[in-house]
Amino acid sequence: MVHVVSHPEVLIDPGVPVPQWGLSPAGYERLRRLLAMPWARSASFVASSAERKAVQTAQVVAEVSGCTVHVEEDLGENDRSATGFVPPERFEELADAFFAEPERSVQGWETAVDAQRRIVGAVERILERARLVATAPEDGGVVIATHGGVGTLLQCALRGVAIERRFDQPGQGSWYSFDSVTRHVAHGWRRL
Repeated sequence: MVHVVSHPEVLIDPGVPVPQWGLSPAGYERLRRLLAMPWARSASFVASSAERKAVQTAQVVAEVSGCTVHVEEDLGENDRSATGFVPPERFEELADAFFAEPERSVQGWETAVDAQRRIVGAVERILERARLVATAPEDGGVVIATHGGVGTLLQCALRGVAIERRFDQPGQGSWYSFDSVTRHVAHGWRRL
């Protein structure tokens, strides 16, 4: 199985580039719930976006499972550098537009279809690396620490449905699982 985990709550600092934001104390508290999952403790392969908050999430899993974190640049959130930080209310408006019109760039953001293509390719590379590295198929599987938008775009691709925000996570620090062979989504997002 593959377990896709979105990083939990972060320390928002408009003066720091978003990819460099780290987890907040509430985020680390939520990670304790992640470590209660048997599959997190028995993971055989751990991958992460290169963004600090995702790496911090992956490191917690790697420490308890004895794995190394494999960083995959293409697991990063959609490129929003054209706008940089925007206040939460405005961000939600832009995210709504991002999902509603997946082939259109929202204020210079990477399009949803381009991001989805990049993310699916990254996950395929991760699963191939995991297949080569895993020592026993009965291990806990693959854990991918990434971002809500990334997981949502991936889940839409896995389900073979159009990109829609209704598949978005219920909040930071959520997860879902899919079969590494069939790519069948076992369940939608669940909150840690």
